[in-house]
Amino acid sequence: MSDENSSCCNLTVSEPTATRSSAPMWIIVVTLSLLFFGGLYLDSHSGWFDAKVYAPYNSAEKLEVFQPKSGAAAAMARGRGLYEGVCGICHGSDGAGKAGQAPTLAASEWVTASGFNRLAHIPLAGVNGPMKVAGKDWNMAMAAMGAALPDDDLAAVLTYIRTSWGNNASAVSGDDIRKIRAEMGRSPQAYTVEQLKVLPE
Repeated sequence: MSDENSSCCNLTVSEPTATRSSAPMWIIVVTLSLLFFGGLYLDSHSGWFDAKVYAPYNSAEKLEVFQPKSGAAAAMARGRGLYEGVCGICHGSDGAGKAGQAPTLAASEWVTASGFNRLAHIPLAGVNGPMKVAGKDWNMAMAAMGAALPDDDLAAVLTYIRTSWGNNASAVSGDDIRKIRAEMGRSPQAYTVEQLKVLPE
């Protein structure tokens, strides 16, 4: 066997070795960006330690204050829940209204009137056209948001509105709403302010 063939057969293959290499820069940038924007999302949507979420319930004693027992307290709690689900979307949970959308219910002459007849007609039939509320001009187009509510529930909402945010007006009962609804008849048309003012308080 020649030396040439011998050297060919004696070649050795070296073992592969691991080497250090840095991650591509774009992967680092994308990862940091995802972490950053994920943190922003959690911060703005999770509540974290927002006082609105945690402050009222730091103890069992404070939580107990918010639990209605019965009677008027239970009716107010029901009225508040219904208000926030049906009315608060436009008028705000604080009753302050929203610019260009719905007027205030706090210190509104329509809410705090000595009687509730005109006020009850608004959610039962709706109101259209220009309207002055608490000194500000509005051009209303409110649907009959309370027409589908049972009488007792609408009464609870109106009572809540008339006794919240500094308002101090009389309560409304389910019998009051039943009487008003019967007088209005079926499928009433939306009122204008002039038509509402003709009604007795």
